[in-house]
Amino acid sequence: MSAALERQQLVLAGGGHSHVLVLRRWLMRPRTKPPRTRLWLVSRHGTALYSGLLPAVVAGLELPEAATIDLRRLCTLAGVIFVQAEITGLDPAARELQLAGRPSLRFDRLSLDLGAVTATAGEAMAVKPLEPFLAWAERRHAGQPLVIRGGGAAAVELALAFRARGMVCRLLLKGEGLQLGSTAANRAGERMLAEAAIPVQRRAPPDAPADLACTGSRAPAWLAAAGLPVDPATGRVLTTSSLQVIGHPELFASGDCGLIATDPRPPSGVWAVRAAPVLADNLCRSLGDPPRPLRPWRPQARALQLLGDGGWQAAGPRALALLGPWALGPAGWIWRWKQRIDRAFMARFAALQPMAAAAMACRGCAAKLGAAPLTAALTRLDPGGQPPAVEDAAAVGTGADGSLLLQSVDGFPALVDDPWLNGRLTTLHACSDLWASGAAVTSVQALVTVPEAAAAIQEELLLQTLAGVRSVLQPLGASLAGGHTLEGRDGAGLALGLTVNGTVTPAVPWGKGPLRPGDALLLSRSLGTGVLFAAAMAGAAAPAWMEAVLVAMQHSQAPLVPLLAAHGCGACTDVTGFGLLGHLGEMLDASGAAVAVELDAAAITAYPGALELLERGFASSLAAANAAALPLLEGPVRLMGGGGLAALAGLLIDPQTCGPLLAALPAVRAQAALAALHQAGFPEARLIGRVVSRRQAAAASPTPG
Repeated sequence: MSAALERQQLVLAGGGHSHVLVLRRWLMRPRTKPPRTRLWLVSRHGTALYSGLLPAVVAGLELPEAATIDLRRLCTLAGVIFVQAEITGLDPAARELQLAGRPSLRFDRLSLDLGAVTATAGEAMAVKPLEPFLAWAERRHAGQPLVIRGGGAAAVELALAFRARGMVCRLLLKGEGLQLGSTAANRAGERMLAEAAIPVQRRAPPDAPADLACTGSRAPAWLAAAGLPVDPATGRVLTTSSLQVIGHPELFASGDCGLIATDPRPPSGVWAVRAAPVLADNLCRSLGDPPRPLRPWRPQARALQLLGDGGWQAAGPRALALLGPWALGPAGWIWRWKQRIDRAFMARFAALQPMAAAAMACRGCAAKLGAAPLTAALTRLDPGGQPPAVEDAAAVGTGADGSLLLQSVDGFPALVDDPWLNGRLTTLHACSDLWASGAAVTSVQALVTVPEAAAAIQEELLLQTLAGVRSVLQPLGASLAGGHTLEGRDGAGLALGLTVNGTVTPAVPWGKGPLRPGDALLLSRSLGTGVLFAAAMAGAAAPAWMEAVLVAMQHSQAPLVPLLAAHGCGACTDVTGFGLLGHLGEMLDASGAAVAVELDAAAITAYPGALELLERGFASSLAAANAAALPLLEGPVRLMGGGGLAALAGLLIDPQTCGPLLAALPAVRAQAALAALHQAGFPEARLIGRVVSRRQAAAASPTPG
């Protein structure tokens, strides 16, 4: 095995401040990355929130995007596999991080930077984790009363931020006063609350009702349940000065979930940020060949805290500066100082250089050959014969009950780096060929290509990939019947191909045609996956856009089959690599020259951000080949109404991974079918057009002047 091949695995658990700075360090200085190591980051969200800007976001002084770090993009740039999953536990002996709904992830080294959870929330909304709190806060409106339990910096700052939003706030304290760290700080905080007319209830009963809990924080409970040494009061993992967990040299901990046993500090973003260079260096040293001695770290004795007032006054925002026993302010210049610090931190990530889009070929279904070389090769293969029928699945036999046995094959280079998610998406995509034929999937065989690496790493990639495949098959009652594995040579990465088998009863599968005049065309979901993933490679796709499209793509379309059948589906296809227009062209080819299609431009929906990106000039690398279908818009396909036709034309030729089904239904049953799809959990389904005769289409066309 080559010395350059990956031999070990490092998993970063959590997307806290220490870890995002470690990722940035590896991106800016690749030589500091652990050698010959496959790197993973696991987080429940695709983004991380910078806590320093959160009160300003709540107050309406900053947009949420200003406090958001795109973990997916950062991992891609740093060469780290991003895994979006909920962490449920840890087995230190087996060296496995346990994840919800998918196999555990093995590691040689594990770094913990998980943040914290609110210690005692009760029925109130917890301020931590930050992401659900922010979503909750954005739903609050002016004039709404808000009771906050807590007397620390978070409670005071958020009370002032909500006050700036026009809410009627009240603070419940456990004791007689605030808990800001010093007498001077407490006096200054009380003064800021009084000026903002925020009443304080002292010695509030523990069961007094509250809307929001800012009652201190604890590390996730599964850390103690895993048998790790923890601080009894906070559950934070105890470490040495090198950030290694005591008694577990393969584990590291930093941020709000870690605590240096000999040098304890309260949770603070300041210490999480300062720990990052030491953590990055020690992870690399620990994984060296041979390992090198680790660096000790002594955190600073005190951390500067800047507490904003939300800008509720007409004079503008102010802030309070707290350091040890001292308090300064509040003052406008301290707020401006805080702004510079916070924005400088976020600028470290906004300024990162994306990959050049022109140099990156798209993956997933956009890695298909264009229609032209495919058609030309098939024609040359059998020059004297009839062109083969273009159908989504092939009939391969008949079952004992008279059902027809169908088979299809699909696959592509990994669309996403997470092998489990890639296995799931590839399987959903491959199964759609059978669903478009009206079939139920019964079994799958897999051809998995894994990169050259140590056997343990290849095992992990294979396990995660096959588990992703099975996550689709098990709810269908289908089996993974076997397959084959290959090692990718010459730098080839992860790829997955699938043979999908199914049955149709009665033995009449839906074809791509014929379309009949009077049919309505139903599209089961939105379009735009190709341009979104292309833009993501260039760092131009907003995190919320990618989150939305990935959620939609993971929604199985198997429930559509009986619904479409019950409403008289006569022809169907899945919209994949050739885009909506290319696959609609196949349906027209299967229907003869007598029919045409009128598409309602306003009814064709795009995933968030897709049309905007098309207008800005982004496109999948397969879109240029798919443009060969655009002349259909001057022939048998008419685009009716709608604005932004240039972007819409780009959407029509955008290659789709896990794309929608396009079904032809009798017009009289179309509205009932649409209602059934909406009720079954497909809210984006739309009736996008109708089939007409060519004579009708010609009569409706304007006469050239």
